[in-house]
Amino acid sequence: MSMSADESKTALIVIGNSITEGRLQMILRKRGWASEVVKDGDKAVDEFVALRPDLVFMAVDIPTLDGHVSALEMRESDPKARIVFVSSRGRIDLAEDAAYSAGAVGVLMTPFTDSSIEESWNGWMGKIPEAPGLTDLDALYPTLEDPEPAPPALPPLPGMPPPPGAPDPPGENIELPPLHPSKPAPITPPTKKKPKGRRIIRLFLLLIISGGAIGGAHYAGFVDINSLIDQLTKMV
Repeated sequence: MSMSADESKTALIVIGNSITEGRLQMILRKRGWASEVVKDGDKAVDEFVALRPDLVFMAVDIPTLDGHVSALEMRESDPKARIVFVSSRGRIDLAEDAAYSAGAVGVLMTPFTDSSIEESWNGWMGKIPEAPGLTDLDALYPTLEDPEPAPPALPPLPGMPPPPGAPDPPGENIELPPLHPSKPAPITPPTKKKPKGRRIIRLFLLLIISGGAIGGAHYAGFVDINSLIDQLTKMV
């Protein structure tokens, strides 16, 4: 097919491998085709509906919605959708099964070259097969589990006690009643201590008197030394 016949054609590329996507874009550019690259199945279906490309290159193992279901969605949207599945040698059987189910126009195995695409190009531009997988499209969608209910909210945790010596929070100062409100504690009067000075004077006088004549008179019964000392102490 000449370049002039392919002018203003657009391809949608949904492969998920940057190297393969870049290689394919370069080959399409040589043929005069524009191209758009999409990374997941959901976006690919939306882009297909909006863009209506002339050819779609699709891998099976792409995120969100796999390539098989995405291709069926495109065929359901437009029965004339031309889809080529792109696959490595190890997954070629899976790609061929998806191509049959979705009515793809061909399977492209990687790595590919300009000549391999040239050999397959006329077949891709030929008659579009039927898509038998459309009858089972609803059953092919992945089953989504219902989300688990959120756990009940936990009750609020009690506040931490204040550190020792911290002031009470406002509005919570509570005065405790006295232990015995009807029986006040007895007050013990302070004990009076005898002055040390008087005891010292008393002892000093006894020492003097006991060594003198008054001591002899005291022993003879004529003088009462204790009475005399009390009188002297009062004088001091």
